[in-house]
Amino acid sequence: MDEVRALALTGALGSGYLTSTLETALAWDPDFIGVDAGSTDSGPASLGTGECSFSRAAVKRDIKFALLGARQKRIPLLVGSAGTAGGDLNLAWMVGIVEEIAREEDLHFKLAVIHSEQDKQYLKRRFAEGRITPLRPAPTLDESVIERSDHIVGMMGAEPYIRALEDGAEVVIAGRSSDTSIFAAIPMQRGFDPGLVWHAAKILECGAASVVYRKHPDCMFARIRKDHFLMEPPNEEQACSPLSVAAHALYENSSPFDLYEPSGRLDIRDAVYTAESDRTVKVAGARFVPAERYTIKLEGAERVGFQSIVLGGIRDPELIGQIDSWLELLREKVTERTTAAYGPAAADCLFTMRVYGKNGVLGKAEPLKDTVSHELMLIMEATAPTQEMATSIASSARHIGLHLPIPQWKGLISALAFPYTPAHLERGPVYRFTLNHILEPDDPFEMFPMELRRI
Repeated sequence: MDEVRALALTGALGSGYLTSTLETALAWDPDFIGVDAGSTDSGPASLGTGECSFSRAAVKRDIKFALLGARQKRIPLLVGSAGTAGGDLNLAWMVGIVEEIAREEDLHFKLAVIHSEQDKQYLKRRFAEGRITPLRPAPTLDESVIERSDHIVGMMGAEPYIRALEDGAEVVIAGRSSDTSIFAAIPMQRGFDPGLVWHAAKILECGAASVVYRKHPDCMFARIRKDHFLMEPPNEEQACSPLSVAAHALYENSSPFDLYEPSGRLDIRDAVYTAESDRTVKVAGARFVPAERYTIKLEGAERVGFQSIVLGGIRDPELIGQIDSWLELLREKVTERTTAAYGPAAADCLFTMRVYGKNGVLGKAEPLKDTVSHELMLIMEATAPTQEMATSIASSARHIGLHLPIPQWKGLISALAFPYTPAHLERGPVYRFTLNHILEPDDPFEMFPMELRRI
């Protein structure tokens, strides 16, 4: 085989793509369709709750046309990091959508479901054996962290996908996966150069994100050959350039030259990017360095409480001029009120504030210390063991902040303008990540059990 033709459906399943672009790409006879359905970009909530960060309707629309196209062309469809986080709840949700489409469209195929959620006893055993080590940064890990985590997943490499395909799977729905593994599996299976394969997979992972100017999420197409690969957007209104393709190596990556996978490291220091046409880029020169030990990244999430927030606008120049001292006074008053209401239980509550227009994005790291805005947005955030407590604290903060005076005021003056009523917004349960570690398994498959179903 001289080349593998890979079609990336979009950058994130549920974010959308043009069906006209998909039709064009299918006419180019791809060998498979791949799509990344998840990420930790949106935080730990999807892993903690098992809920996708996109709506069911959006995900169903995106996967429907891909599934129909794949079955029409008789090519594999690979979906990784199902339901955003790839845990068992996320995976079951995604499989349910695919099964529903199959019933509605009278489709029949062999489905592989690859699990990535980890058994806690297995993880405790591996931890005791010294086979779990931290990445940077990583929270402290012990058996209690494993036990209290709501869900823990491992990020699989290409090998579980290859196994599923070798077992005859026509559609693969997988749990948490390396973004690149989805697109590397079939070219690796067919014996293409690992350096080229992993590099092409890195560019494909986010769909049309590597074009010069991405107006909207869309498909991307790669032709992987023996000594190079070509990257070309199927949408004729978009184009790749050497710069746009090379720049994608920086996306979600701490190094512009190295990308780590379970099985090794992609080194693109010697990669060469050449304009093959005004829309297509030729890439060569990357190499893959096999790892001395095979490792799987672990991600975990735990619920830390319930949260309510209040948004309030500030436009009084006198107040803005002394906002730091006013916020400190507000914090003291809210803490006093919370302690008076809940006694010792107040120690389990957290009250924080963010000020947009001052340092709401970077916080203490904001380098522009002297910027003065004409208006600010204050977000007051209460986290507590119950939703009732969180809402109570947020409501108290709303009232205290509304009338908390500064020396220049005479009489009762309101400090905050609330865009909503009631002013508090209940966010429900909130989560935090508990693991950013790697585990050394005996083989690439032991952490990822697979089911084969006839649909």
